[in-house]
Amino acid sequence: MMMQSQPIQPLRSNNPQRQSVGVYECEVHLKFRMIEEGQLPTDREELLEMLLEAFGYGGDEYMEPLQVSVTAESVDEVEASPEMRRQLIRLRNSKDLA
Repeated sequence: MMMQSQPIQPLRSNNPQRQSVGVYECEVHLKFRMIEEGQLPTDREELLEMLLEAFGYGGDEYMEPLQVSVTAESVDEVEASPEMRRQLIRLRNSKDLA
């Protein structure tokens, strides 16, 4: 099983002077085998939710991870959509983060 990951920095810090919000580009590749009763859902969102839930439970006799790759990197906020940039401004102006 190939596993590689990069730590993701939390949005909130224990140090109140260092609290900040940023934009991260995250990529997850999962490959695993699983035993499932009946047919898998044909709806993409439903199938993804089911597969992530199964993967979240971890490997057992019904699911074996074959390949796991996770990366997350901070990106310049201008690369985000206008909607995401507006949300970023709202979060930065929020009293919860101040």
